[in-house]
Parts: sequence; structure tokens; C-alpha cells
Amino acid sequence: MASRITLNDRQQELYLFKSRAVVAGALCIAAVMLLMLRLLYLQVIHHQVFSTLSLNNRLRLMAVAPTRGLIYDRNGVVLAENRPSYRLEITPEEVDDLDATLAALAEVLVVRPSDIERFRESLKRKRQFEGVPLRFNLNDEEVALFSVNRHRFPGVDIAARLSRHYPLAEITAHVLGYVGRIDERDLTRLDERNYRATSHIGKVGVEKQYETELHGNVGYQQVEVNVEGRVLRVLEEQVATPGNDLHLNLDVRLQQAAWEALGDNAGSVIALEPNTGAVLAMVSAPAYDPHLFVDGISTLDFKALQQAITRPLFNRALTGQYPPGSTTKPIVGLAAIERGTQFSQTIHCKGSYKLPGDDRRYRDWKKEGHGHVDLLQAIAQSCDVFFYDLAFQMGIDAMADYLDLFGLGRLTGIDLPGEKRGLLPTSAWKRKRYGLPWFPGETLSAGIGQGYMLMTPLQLAYATAALATNGKAYKPQMLASVERPGQSYSEIQPQLQGSIPINNAENWAYIHRAMEEVMHGKKGTARASAAGAAYRFAGKTGTAQVISIAQDEEYDEEKIAKQHRDHALFIAFAPAEDPKIAISVLVENGGSGSSVAAPLARKVLDRFFEQGPQ
Repeated sequence: MASRITLNDRQQELYLFKSRAVVAGALCIAAVMLLMLRLLYLQVIHHQVFSTLSLNNRLRLMAVAPTRGLIYDRNGVVLAENRPSYRLEITPEEVDDLDATLAALAEVLVVRPSDIERFRESLKRKRQFEGVPLRFNLNDEEVALFSVNRHRFPGVDIAARLSRHYPLAEITAHVLGYVGRIDERDLTRLDERNYRATSHIGKVGVEKQYETELHGNVGYQQVEVNVEGRVLRVLEEQVATPGNDLHLNLDVRLQQAAWEALGDNAGSVIALEPNTGAVLAMVSAPAYDPHLFVDGISTLDFKALQQAITRPLFNRALTGQYPPGSTTKPIVGLAAIERGTQFSQTIHCKGSYKLPGDDRRYRDWKKEGHGHVDLLQAIAQSCDVFFYDLAFQMGIDAMADYLDLFGLGRLTGIDLPGEKRGLLPTSAWKRKRYGLPWFPGETLSAGIGQGYMLMTPLQLAYATAALATNGKAYKPQMLASVERPGQSYSEIQPQLQGSIPINNAENWAYIHRAMEEVMHGKKGTARASAAGAAYRFAGKTGTAQVISIAQDEEYDEEKIAKQHRDHALFIAFAPAEDPKIAISVLVENGGSGSSVAAPLARKVLDRFFEQGPQ
């Protein structure tokens, strides 16, 4: 028979209560112990870790971009600076209807589809409370116009930023280059830590070559933020170190004179200081406006520059490779003297030259010929026949070896990116390139700077400077000194790259006299350009064929399309007795070097001597 439980058994109820209380108490004690252990883990054992995490949620370290260094010419004229510029920014979280706001803004200011496209791309990378730029470089009129309508556009405002500015724009574009937005290719070569707050980097020219000097060092701010990441206050700051200022060897007076002299012509003018290699002027025309690239050029504008017939993006001074024409004749003449040609040796020029056993006539530029000429008059009158004979006697390889001493066909080492080396052909080069032997007729063409031979305008200026200094070849140098903010200047010393050996110093003097005769002689090809000059200078004209003319045809410039006309070239140094400047001039499809390039050089030289050499 089952036992009976009395409902009011107080002893049993008390036992059950105590049992449950003990279990509950044990559970509570266990929970408290677990909590204490957890607190011990968080507050003692891993205090430093979680304290740091907590601070990171409240404190942020923000990078501060340094101010980019300035660029000056040799006389202290500013060539590249940082100017306040105004841009239109939209803060997304403060705008109710973004599309409607964009449409309304387009009624007040010029907002192109490319601006909107760029804005929407930036919008993806920004937080809702951060300003996103819509338009850059607003002018004063646009700023005033928006200010009047500001009340209509909540969340839209004008922000001031420092932007790169080039006062001379196109005149120095190919030298200075420009800064542009950092892209993926840039990121692969940058020190990410030093560019955390930087949005622009030098892309070409001096801006790229000396990016490390110009950029400076990043600074930092420790700021307090809220849960959304909005900055509440700055707690601590490490000031960014501004970039260094650069002083170039460039002389703005000469740069402007060269640009103005070229006018509407495509070409290049380069002026060097013979005894140091300092680049006094370097112009390539036509050029472009570098400001187009600073805040990101539109696809349409960039395509227009790329497809322009005048090729404004093409740096003719450094990367243009052209036949040097007769500008190499002084060097070929010097090579001939060094190999035994006598000063008194003459040849009778009848207007053409024939190789032994060959009926082909190699014409002189002067149809009726120059008559009896020695080397001095052959240079002064630019007699092709005389140099055909010299080249034939020397051979292509011996001639190339001597031209190589003057830096032709190889890099000069100038402190600018993108230089081309040109082409100084040899018999070995042709066999390797085409698998063919070298022909004597090709040697004749090379003797007057034609055929396969290609040089850059910079190489011609470099060779001219070496002629002026009796063989001392200095590296062309754009940078003169570096100025560190609050510190001293660091000057760049001239670098002598070589000294051209010679058997007799009188040979230099002879070639100099011949080049003076070009300018001041009765039959000199550039005598008209030297008329009335207050100084004597030595030069050499050159005309380089762009297309071949058949043996029995006449060159008629009037009947030839502009793009097929000869290139006009000229080299010179002055004063002849104590050279302070060496210059090379190239005018694409300009025709005659004596009538086009030489007068252009005279304008630049006159400007140089107006106030005396710097």
C-alpha cells in the first residue's frame, strides 16, 4: 500500500526550500565567480589590450599632408607655387534630394557631365558627413554667384584648398611638368606612410624628377571622434614638414624670349651655360596648359590633346629625334683634321659629287657649286661636296667614333625624365638591325647629318657647348640648388662628364674661326643673322630633309606640303672669344636653317646680352 504524503508537512517543505536555496545560492556564487573571473581577465590580465581598443574607438590618428615646395628660376622668379583655390563641395547627409540639388546647381554654375561622373565616383569612397568636391577652381565670379544663391542649397558650400599653380603655364610646361592625382601606378612606387594624406604627385618634368624633395614629410593629428567617426576635437598634433624649395638654372628672360621667337612654329630652343652645363632655357612648342591636369583632366580634353596635329604633349627638346643636318659639319671637320686633313687642303665643288665607279650624283645644296674651298670655307658656306669627300675618306665607323665623343647618339644625363638617345649609325648597327652591309653612299649622307642619323635638340646643344669649351663636356643640369625651409641652401655642383682629347689645341681655334665665319664672313650662310650684333658669335646652320628628293628633281618648297618640308636647325655659342652661352634651335618643317632658325637664335642671344650674362 502506497505511502501517503501529508500536504501540510512543514519539515519536508522546509527541506525542499533549503535544498533549492542552496542550489540557487551555488548558482549565484558560480555566476559571480564567473563574472569576477571575466572582470579579472578584462581589467587585469588584458587591461592594456582592451584599453587600447577602447581608445581607438574614441581617438584617431589622422595624417596631415605637407605643403609642396615651390620652384624658382635662377633669379628668384616663381615658376610653380601653391595658391588657394575654391571648390564646390556637397555634404551628402545634409542634402535631402541629391539629384535635384545637382540639377539646380547646374542652373547656377557650369557643371559638366564629367564633373558629375567624377563626383559620384568620389561619393562611393567618402562618408556621409564628409564633403565631396563637385567643381574645382571656381573663379571669383563663380564664387560670388554661388554665394548669392547659397541659401537655396543646404549641404553645399565652397571650400578653400591649396592648389598647384604655374604662372608661366605653357612656356614652362615641358620643363616643370605638372602634378596630378595619385593613381594605381603611383601607389606601387610610393612610400605609403608618407603619402597618407597626399592626393597629388609629380607626373612629368621637374615635378616628377624631384618629387622626393618637393613633397615634404607627413604630419599627424590625434583627434577625438564620436561613434560615427566625426571629429570632435584635436588632442595632439605633429606638424607636417613642408617640401623643399627648388631653384633652377632656368632664366625666365631667355625662356620667354625663346617662346616668343618660336611663335606659331613647332620646334625647340635650348640654351646651356658651356662652362657648367646649366640649362638656361629649354622650350618645346607648341605646349599645353599644365593646369588642366592638376585636378584631373576630362577624357574629352585629354583625347583632344592626344589627337592634336601639333602634338602639344610631345617634348621636342628631350624626346624629339631629328636628322641634325649640317650642324654636325664642325665636328666632322674637326675629326678630319685630327686624322690628318690639312688646313690648306681644298676641293673644287661643282655642285655635285660622285663616288669612284658610280654614276650617281650626290648634290650640293648650291646647284652651281662653291668653287675652290678649304675646310674653313666649307664650314662657312656649308659646302656639302667637301664633306661628302671627307666622310668618304674617313668611313662611317671612324666618323661615328668621333661624333660619339660629343655625346651624339647617347643620353646626356640631364636631370629630367624621358630623354631619348637618338641614333648614331655604324656599320655594325646596320648589320644587326637590318642584316645588310653598310654602303658608301650612306656614308656620304651621314657626312652631312642625313640618312639614318638622328639627334635630339638637347644633344645638339650639349655638343655645341663642348665645342665652345674646347672639349669639356658638362652634364646638362636643370637644378641649381635646394632650399630647405628655415635652413640653408644646398647647391648642385657642375659635373664634368668628359674631356675630348685632341692632338693640337690649334685645331679648336680653327673650327671656332670657321664657325665665326658662318656668322660674320662675307659668304657665311648666317651672316644676315649676325648683322649689327654687339657681340661676335660662332654658329652653324643646318637643313634636314624630311622626305627624299629624286636625283633629277628640284626641291621646291612652294609645292611641298608643310609637314614634308625640311627642318630648320641652328647651333651657336657666344661671345666667340669667351663663350657664356651655347644654343641649339630646331624649327620643324621650317625650311632653311639660315633664314628661319638662325634669326630665331639671334633674338634669344640678344635677350641674354641685354643685361649681361647672369
